[in-house]
Amino acid sequence: MILPFEKQYKERYYQLLDEVFESNFWSDGKMTRAFEEKFGEFTDLHACAVTSGGAGLLSILEYVDVRGREVIVPANTFWATAQAAKKAGAKVVYADCNRDDLCMSYADMVSKVTPDTKAVILVHIGGHIAFEIDKIAAYCKTHKIALIEDCAHAHGAEWNGKMAGSYGLAGSYSFYATKTMPLGEGGMVVSQDKELIAWMKKFRNYGKEVINGNVVTYPMKQGFNYRISEFTAALGIAQLEHLSVILEWKRNLAQKFDQIFDNRVRFPKGMKSGYYKYIVFDENLSEETGKVFNYTDFGNEIEGIKLDLPNSYWVAEHHKCAPIYYGWDKAGLSTEEIKKYLKG
Repeated sequence: MILPFEKQYKERYYQLLDEVFESNFWSDGKMTRAFEEKFGEFTDLHACAVTSGGAGLLSILEYVDVRGREVIVPANTFWATAQAAKKAGAKVVYADCNRDDLCMSYADMVSKVTPDTKAVILVHIGGHIAFEIDKIAAYCKTHKIALIEDCAHAHGAEWNGKMAGSYGLAGSYSFYATKTMPLGEGGMVVSQDKELIAWMKKFRNYGKEVINGNVVTYPMKQGFNYRISEFTAALGIAQLEHLSVILEWKRNLAQKFDQIFDNRVRFPKGMKSGYYKYIVFDENLSEETGKVFNYTDFGNEIEGIKLDLPNSYWVAEHHKCAPIYYGWDKAGLSTEEIKKYLKG
């Protein structure tokens, strides 16, 4: 995988770096505020920048206060999701996925709910929004369970104009180096709840807040340092301005792939994927990128717990990912040429 960053975006980044140096603020300054504002405009949500997507999940879980309670998470996702719940003091309950979208199964989630369930973390796996998100959100609202969205794969994902992070209490995006919007490290918590984001901005700074140049401290026992630097925020602005180009490139390639692969994830009407991955089933590929997950990545497997998760294990065995990373050198070929290259 390569990380293209064209000349105009480098020049934009350098311009923003000059502004950082001139501001004499290298952390928690105007650039971070600008990045949050621009990402909030992009998602139509309130936003708070943090050090990583995992730190974002942990912060939301601390806000909900899940200590000593149960949090349902999908088994078939990166260990960070379960780890965030564990570090927040919760008992993790693993749920199965669906075979059509690879995301958490509504039916299996409901079967795992108990009086101790405080939160559900839904992961938008592969770059698209979970197909059962509306049912899951409605259930959680009715039963007063906090729905948290792990949006680490979902940059640019939307369904009828509604972006990932809009359905539950809050969502957490990751800007790790392999993501569709890469900063190397970093994350963003988003929410419709302005008060939650105001709390988050204090939480990420030991309970402190800068108001009109003055530091105000609040009594927050759990507050810690989850700030990003102004340099990361500057790169975030440059990459956010770059994101529409990346998404268009990926979606154009996906249109070619759609003509090649019949056995693939197929989206409902009105859904747009950010195409973190292009997922196919039972295909032989001459070139592929890493799977979204292997069964050895499952949280229950890492913990040495055997669970009945038939869909998760099936998907782990049967899916592959065609190369859709930005800058793939065969993307400019015709559909027929790509088909011959990938399928022989």
